[in-house]
Amino acid sequence: MLISRQTLSELDQALRAVSGGMRIVSVEVDLDPLDLVRAGSEAFGWAGFFGSPGGKSVGGLGTATTFAVGGPTRFEAIDSGIRELPGGVNLFMGFGFDEDGPAGLDWEGFPSAVAVLPEVSVARVGGRSSLTVAVRPGSDGRLLLSLLSALRAPGIVVEEHEVDHTVESRPMPDDWRDLVAEAVASIGLGAFEKVVLARTVLVRTPHPLRSFDLVSQLRARYPGCRIFGWQQGDSTFMGASPEVLITKDGERFQLSPLAGSGPRGSDADDDRRLGDALLSSVKDRLEHSIVVEDAVRRLEPVGKGITHPSYPVLHRFATVQHLATPITGTSDRRVLELAAVLHPTAAVGGSPQTEALAFIAKQEGIDRGWYSGGIGWIEPDGDGELAVALRCALVRGDRAIIYAGNGIVEGSLPDEELVETRLKLRPMLDLLTDR
Repeated sequence: MLISRQTLSELDQALRAVSGGMRIVSVEVDLDPLDLVRAGSEAFGWAGFFGSPGGKSVGGLGTATTFAVGGPTRFEAIDSGIRELPGGVNLFMGFGFDEDGPAGLDWEGFPSAVAVLPEVSVARVGGRSSLTVAVRPGSDGRLLLSLLSALRAPGIVVEEHEVDHTVESRPMPDDWRDLVAEAVASIGLGAFEKVVLARTVLVRTPHPLRSFDLVSQLRARYPGCRIFGWQQGDSTFMGASPEVLITKDGERFQLSPLAGSGPRGSDADDDRRLGDALLSSVKDRLEHSIVVEDAVRRLEPVGKGITHPSYPVLHRFATVQHLATPITGTSDRRVLELAAVLHPTAAVGGSPQTEALAFIAKQEGIDRGWYSGGIGWIEPDGDGELAVALRCALVRGDRAIIYAGNGIVEGSLPDEELVETRLKLRPMLDLLTDR
């Protein structure tokens, strides 16, 4: 069994010792949060996982309580709700690119913004894990503990290798090139400095996809990324994001905006050459500076001691390398307050924001849903970590929609931008088609 009888007994005794409304208890365990989710995701209507390299990993099953809000005050409303919960619990947080939320049927069940306190969760930090159960008012917890007793340790993920799948671009590549050209022309006319344009690829497979087995493979393949999976009903949003939107620990916050991208090399010398070319690219440095300056400008009214290097560094991942600028500072604002200040950043929307977002809404032609929104964990005390939802896919049954986007600035070339999106699609495309 996944969770020992002794642990279940400790949970039962702890629950009996607590009275009142929602009862929340925790015990120490030796358990990988992702193993909990892989073992139990089919038995619960909701499941989630989020893990950051060298940081906290959390996995959860079931919903003890949720806070779902849309509109321009969605972050503030959720933050107000979670303050009433006891300290030390981890809630999963997810939100869409648009404040009004996803509109298409593909994103059914994914609201504009939502925080979930799981019925069962495991958090691991520094090699130590704790198991938490949250029992709703009116329940004695026996059914929940019974479900936990039935969980079995998941087996090793076996990667099948089949080629019977179909891949369809939406929009078609030529149409997307035309859209990039239109954006560049608008930039030349002074409509905006930068706009981020996304596109999708639909993958159909010969068999239903096991979502959290795929998340496990993502974690193994991309250890330097923030790995996430959010199951709602029969759909799972998953990915391996290279970028953190905001991390808050006490008064200290940090982020590291990415903008400006290039391919990896075939060997160390080629990789170094391509990295040097990216660092010296006028077009990519312009795109990156817009993003960094925009983030700092937004944070200055709510933060102190904001610092960042004068020049970007390279963040290298398996298929692509990015220009990155670490930004740190302190603030008495909570993590969701800072997220509200930052989202949507110029890295996923554009600059000036109003004009860029208007172009996206009118011309892009896809429902981004939670792509380029955010996902991560938050705590009632205001700490948390939220990643930008990138390098991701929405999986349902035997089909998956993969998302990727590029920042378009003066000098962007449609053919080169299309190639760059293919680099960003590769992590999820390889995962889904190399089976």
